[in-house]
Amino acid sequence: MPETFDRLTQLDNSFLIYEDAQPQAAMHVATTQIHDARPLRLDDGSLDIERIQEYVLSRLDRIPRYRQRLARTPIEGHPVWIDDASFNIRYHVRHSRLPTPGSERQLKRMAGRIFSQRLDREKPLWELWVIEGLSGDRLAVVSKVHHCMVDGVSGSELISALLTSEPQEKPDPTRPWYPREAPSAATLGMAEVTRALRAPVQAATTLTRLLRDEDGDRHELAERMRALGRMLGDVSSAHALPFNEPVGPHRRLDWTPIPMTEIKKVREAVGGTVNDVVLAVTAGAIRRFLIHTRGMALHDQQLRVMAPVSVRRKDERGDLGNRVSAWTLDLPINEPDPLTRLEIVCKATADLKETKQALGAEVLTQATEWTGSGLLSLSARLVVMGTPFNMVVTNVPGPRVPLFLMEAPLLEIHPHVPLMGNLGLGLALFSYDGTLSWGYCADWDLIPDLHELVLATEASFAELQEAAGVTSAS
Repeated sequence: MPETFDRLTQLDNSFLIYEDAQPQAAMHVATTQIHDARPLRLDDGSLDIERIQEYVLSRLDRIPRYRQRLARTPIEGHPVWIDDASFNIRYHVRHSRLPTPGSERQLKRMAGRIFSQRLDREKPLWELWVIEGLSGDRLAVVSKVHHCMVDGVSGSELISALLTSEPQEKPDPTRPWYPREAPSAATLGMAEVTRALRAPVQAATTLTRLLRDEDGDRHELAERMRALGRMLGDVSSAHALPFNEPVGPHRRLDWTPIPMTEIKKVREAVGGTVNDVVLAVTAGAIRRFLIHTRGMALHDQQLRVMAPVSVRRKDERGDLGNRVSAWTLDLPINEPDPLTRLEIVCKATADLKETKQALGAEVLTQATEWTGSGLLSLSARLVVMGTPFNMVVTNVPGPRVPLFLMEAPLLEIHPHVPLMGNLGLGLALFSYDGTLSWGYCADWDLIPDLHELVLATEASFAELQEAAGVTSAS
C-alpha cells in the first residue's frame, strides 16, 4: 500500500524548529508581485477576485504540496506532509485594498504587516494576498510560503508554476481533487521504526562503497571532510552592528530595482561576476548607511554575511523543499574606494570556490539527517542567542521572460527573507525579465530608517558605476 505522507528532511524541519525557538521570528519567505490590474476587473470596475481564486486553484495540480498540511509522527514527533481534507482556496487567496490611489510607500507598509503574521500550521503553509488600489491601476500580490516548503530556487520555480508565459483569458478547467486518507498513528509509528532499523544498513552500505572507492566516493568524502574542517576552522563571532539585536515580531519591507544590463556593464568593465558586483554594492550601501545615517566611525569593522548557495541537481528541478548550502564571507565596509571593495570581494569569493566552503556546509546539513532533531534544537537555541554573521544576503535567479496572471502582466517582483535571532536585517535579490530587485527586510524597531538604506544602495551602485567608467542608460 503506497504511503500517504512525505517526511520532511531535517533541513526543512530546521525552519519549524527555529520558529518554535523564537515565536516572534516567522520563518516564511515572500515576494511582492505588481501586476497591471485592468485585465482582472469586472465590467463594473471591481476586481474579479473569484476568477483569480479559480485560476490559482486550477494551477495547484502542478504544486501538490499546496494542498498538504503538517502532521507529526507519534514517537519522535517528526513532521510529515499529509493531504488537507479541509482545503479551501478562499482561505489561502485573500483580498485586500489600499486607499485609492495607493502609493508604493503604503504598499510597502501593508506588505510588511502581512509578512509579519505567522502562517497557520493547521493548514497548508502558504497565502496569496491580492491587494488592489495601487496607483496607476495596478495591483499587488504578496505571496507567503513557509521556508520548510521552499528554498530560493524552488521558490522561483513556484512562481513560474503559478504564472504563465503567455496571457490566458480564463482559468483552465479545475480537475477534481480527492485527498488521500490521513495515515494512522500506527502507520506513522511503523514507518519510524522501519526507518530506524534501516539506518545501520544504509550506513554499512555507504562504508562498503567508501572502502571499495566505488565511483571515487573515498576521494569525494576526503574532499568533503577537508572542506568541513576549513569551514569550522574559520568560524568566529561577527562584531555586532546596530541591527544585530534580538528581533521583535514586526517587519519593515523596502525594495529598489536595478536593470541587469547596468550591472553587467560594470562587471564587463572591471571584472568579477554579477554576484561579486552585488556583494560589493551591498558593502558600499551598508558603509554609507552606517556612516551617514547612523553616524558610526568604521575602522577595522567588517560585515560578515551568510550567502545561501544552491546544491540542487538538475534532476531535482521542480521539487519543493530546501537544497541549499552556504558561504560566509566578510565584506569590506571599512574600505572607502568602490573598486578596491569589488577587488576584495572577488578575491574572497574566488577563495571560497577554491576551498569549497559550501561543500563543508552541505556536510553539516546532511549530518543532521543522522543526528535527528536534538542537534537542530540546540542549534536553534544558539541562533536565538547570536549568530556568527551579521546578515543574510541571498541572490536568486528568476524567470527571464515576462509572466502573466491570466491576462495581467507581471510588471515587478520583489523578494523578502525572514529574520531570526539577532539578525535584524536581511537582503534578498531576485532577477526577473532583465531587472534585479534588491528586497530588504528589517525589524520594525531596529531599523526605522530602512528607506535610507535603499537610497544608500542606489548611491553605492552609482558610485561603482562612476569608478568603473560606466555611463548609466537613465
